[in-house]
Amino acid sequence: MSDRWVAVLSGGLSHEREVSLRSGRRLSTALRSVGMTVGEWDADSRLVARVQDERPDAVVIALHGGEGENGAVQSVLDMLGVPYVGTDPRACRRAWDKPTAKAELARAGLSTPDWVVLPHATFRELGAQAVLDALVAKLGLPLMLKPDQGGSALGARVVRDASELPSAMVGALAYGDTVLVERFVEGVEVAISVVDTADGPEALPAVRIEAADGVYDYTARYTAGLTSYEAPADLAPDVAARAGELAVAAHRLLGLRDVSRTDAIIDQDGVPHFLEVNVSPGLTETSLFPMAVEAADRSLGEVFAGLVEKAIARGN
Repeated sequence: MSDRWVAVLSGGLSHEREVSLRSGRRLSTALRSVGMTVGEWDADSRLVARVQDERPDAVVIALHGGEGENGAVQSVLDMLGVPYVGTDPRACRRAWDKPTAKAELARAGLSTPDWVVLPHATFRELGAQAVLDALVAKLGLPLMLKPDQGGSALGARVVRDASELPSAMVGALAYGDTVLVERFVEGVEVAISVVDTADGPEALPAVRIEAADGVYDYTARYTAGLTSYEAPADLAPDVAARAGELAVAAHRLLGLRDVSRTDAIIDQDGVPHFLEVNVSPGLTETSLFPMAVEAADRSLGEVFAGLVEKAIARGN
């Protein structure tokens, strides 16, 4: 049990506000269960004053998208000198920008689907159809389209026919000015959560994901019953080990801290391919990080209580 005074930061103004609030509520309950005093704070214009006036022992970030994952809130907390659970601002930026994260892992020799990054202006300046034709010629079909930044699969779509590309591009661009287009890899979709321990980053058991309609999009993620999960994933021991190694490598290479979640596809040969990494994993009733914690025979409160102590020990 602990007598720490902790502020759980959730909400904010991103597209993922409602999911963040759900994560914040669940995390607050978990921390109270291990004896912590918890304040549930929204990430709004009162935040700086609240931190200065109330001075929690630590802040735990349960924000998804926008300022909660791109390093902005972390930068403010650093300036205020308050300890917080989570990755520092510079590493947040590397992870938040999906092409940057993919490029760093590819340079290190880790597998990630081949990709192209296309800003919105490219279509206006060079002609949309010509660019789309070149895209298919380069990467082939099927393709995965997603905004280059952001989470919860907002704006993400699988394209199996070239005729679907224009509408998929419009959908992705609704959430940002740049689209990341990847060669689609058929296989088993898994999420591997990583937690920092005294001995370094530890991969929790992988969670297998199977969406009812084959696409793990926003609706499938946050609507109970639309996706089935297997935790731990039923993988061959060597495949499970490779998936864990990939997630720990991503955590280390990108300089992440405390927690992260790597999303990957395992192909028919048992090779895991890095898709993206999340520095503030969801904690809702249908989120993957809590499933991994449970599969490891641990509790959410226990895990985050340990991370709170680590944050306080390092200062911020």
